[in-house]
Amino acid sequence: MATLLSAQCAACLRKPGSQLHLRRAAARISARCYSSRTASSVEYLHQSVVPSMHYQKSLPRLPVPKLEDTIRRYLAIINVFYNLMLETEHIAIFILLASQMTTESNESVSTPGPWFDMYLSARDSVVLNFNPFMSFNTDPKTEYNEQLVRSTNMVCSAVRFMKTLRAGLLEPEVFHLNPAKSDTDSFKNFIRWVPSSLSWYGAYMVNAYPLDMSQYFRLFNSTRIPKRGRDELLTDDKGRHLLVMRKGNMYVFDVVDRDGNLVKPAEIHSHLKYILSDSTPAPSLPLGILTSENRDVWAGLREKLVATGNTEALGLVDSALFCLCLDEESMRDHIHISHNMLHGDGCNRWYDKSFSIIIAKDGQAAINFEHSWGDGVAVLRFQNEVFKDTTEKPLVHPGSAPAAVDSASAVRRLQFHLDRELESGIKKAKENFDLAVSKLTIAAIEFKKGGKEQLKKSKLSPDAIAQLSFQMAFLRQYGQTVATYESCSTAAFKHGRTETIRPATVHTRRCSHAFVREPCKHSVEDSPRRQLWVCQGFDRHLFALRYLANSKGQSLPSLYTDPAYGAINHNILSTSTLTSPAVSLGGFAPVVPDGFGVGYGVHDNWIGCNVSAYPARNVHEFLQCVHKSLEDIFSVVEGKPLS
Repeated sequence: MATLLSAQCAACLRKPGSQLHLRRAAARISARCYSSRTASSVEYLHQSVVPSMHYQKSLPRLPVPKLEDTIRRYLAIINVFYNLMLETEHIAIFILLASQMTTESNESVSTPGPWFDMYLSARDSVVLNFNPFMSFNTDPKTEYNEQLVRSTNMVCSAVRFMKTLRAGLLEPEVFHLNPAKSDTDSFKNFIRWVPSSLSWYGAYMVNAYPLDMSQYFRLFNSTRIPKRGRDELLTDDKGRHLLVMRKGNMYVFDVVDRDGNLVKPAEIHSHLKYILSDSTPAPSLPLGILTSENRDVWAGLREKLVATGNTEALGLVDSALFCLCLDEESMRDHIHISHNMLHGDGCNRWYDKSFSIIIAKDGQAAINFEHSWGDGVAVLRFQNEVFKDTTEKPLVHPGSAPAAVDSASAVRRLQFHLDRELESGIKKAKENFDLAVSKLTIAAIEFKKGGKEQLKKSKLSPDAIAQLSFQMAFLRQYGQTVATYESCSTAAFKHGRTETIRPATVHTRRCSHAFVREPCKHSVEDSPRRQLWVCQGFDRHLFALRYLANSKGQSLPSLYTDPAYGAINHNILSTSTLTSPAVSLGGFAPVVPDGFGVGYGVHDNWIGCNVSAYPARNVHEFLQCVHKSLEDIFSVVEGKPLS
């Protein structure tokens, strides 16, 4: 999920060889307007005076840390769990690790290839293991939440986003530390004339940090194709059609005409109305469920689909701009939304598409996206723009008449030829899917006794406090501190993806113990504000070194087979946060069977948590402990005694 750039971290760019971590940038950026000037055409969201990719060529590369710095950070984290108190032990481990890492560690490892390989080589189902969801807030004008109206407007806005991006008119993604200087028309009119090979430096001079946008081209017309051993990413920007799924049936129709223009909104309205009123029953063997299978199994079945004459239909699925899933159910509550948008019933989804917009019967909407091609920064930007456009400038309104066109001819329902092996594969995939999702529990809380505003007034980091509450909660529930992962974006660097923040440190452990076991000795001041986590990551450096060793056929250093390395990468608490005017909630499954998947947001006056777990963990009890932890922390902040 997306994370952002803090003012403290921005200073890192001024230190030679230091590593910048983006902290919460997507959320802050999402709150502002991106447009340089309003588009004069229905074709575009806006028309930026600065070309979309203007900064891309001059973005800095992520510096490769010194090996000794990486190992020191690594040792600091394993010390949380293994209590390596003797200096000689530290030195011995350091020498062992350093001697096994060759000078090849200085090779550039900031390119995205290894990270793509990591995702594409994984053989587990993308459902629950990789694909997250982010749900839209409802349209403030309630009548615009009707399924047909909202679907039409979201499709139109999505196509407008695509056209704006491909025309180079989408405002570049920039994090402004001093927006009064950098987020102005005068600066934009200046920087547009600076050569792209130098433009980043111009932005840097006014404390603005352009973000990498190399992932954006895979938003549209893209699909993950299952292959034995390693999947492939396919992008075919010639596709002009939309893939629509309803009741497990699959339909396509053009949303871009032969001249590259948006099909008239009234016609899109008509085509979606036709699909929603189609009486074709749900197929007994829905093909979409195959995308939830083990990747090697799915690869074999896809080969069979091709062999039985389905190449053209599969090509239409793969090359579609994106997938629109029209669901038959209305959502009961946030938990129902989370389950439906994270996994659904498996029949009305094509999980391999770069992203799918899911719209329930009552207009509740969300994005579910395949994770190998990109991260939350690109998807959240898209979601923010679509929400803003559909709520402020909808092209279809309640009571609008669909165009009088022949939708029966324009819309094509895809037909697939299945043999017995494929039929059996679909049935087995459905059994596997149902078993997997039946084990997942999701629960949520809203803590209403304080939020970002109060914490900032006390000069405390809101995210640090949220992370401390998770550490305290797990300690209260299970009596221990465990490996914890927080996603952090490195999009301020060319081709940057993510780094790991390690919230479980000796400092948070000490603070958690003080709150939970010695409440009279609590101190919020000492830990979360100043010493919550290691500010510079080590995980991706170690990942890249392992990748290099494997690619060269070298034996792995014993670091990677050491139980300590395995322990800190068994992330029982996997956490990610985002806040945005467009997003209601987001979520994902745990990354290990005995873990929690913690999606959270720290808002102005409240804190929300949406948490998932498998049977090994009690998610309801965990959230009770999180609530108690937040109560204790805010009591201390307010100078009250703990109860």
